[in-house]
Amino acid sequence: MIYDTQVTTIDGQVITLERFRGKLLLVVNVASQCGFTPQYRGLEALYRSHKDDLVVLGFPCNQFGGQEPGTAREIREFCGLHYDVTFPVFAKIDVNGPGTHPLYRYLKSAKKGFLGREAIAWNFTKFLVGRNGEVLRRYSPRRDPGDIERDLKTLV
Repeated sequence: MIYDTQVTTIDGQVITLERFRGKLLLVVNVASQCGFTPQYRGLEALYRSHKDDLVVLGFPCNQFGGQEPGTAREIREFCGLHYDVTFPVFAKIDVNGPGTHPLYRYLKSAKKGFLGREAIAWNFTKFLVGRNGEVLRRYSPRRDPGDIERDLKTLV
């Protein structure tokens, strides 16, 4: 189950997703040097406006064009300085290939992408997870976080 999954915070602390049980989760693979990086602004807006019901979880990934080359410290500083990110950001992970993080193995198998594709296509692919841990939706990187607002309104 998703809540047993271990993740490492951007500060190096290993936790499980259990601390987020009962909340909606929006899990996103993020990057600092991507054309979609400005989506941090929309993700933060969703998080702030639905903070009682929703947690955005950002997972930096450097697998797409080397767009997240920074260290944990650099990523944390970038998110804070440029986008005032307050939602949880975690340590860098792989979302595809043999080193795929278990969280992404679960998410990708639960909700496939365009034409049944399991692989993550690019940074800022988003997964909406229900309060019970069920993966409800998968959004393409092109999907603006503001567009997810409609789906949230039916769930909060």
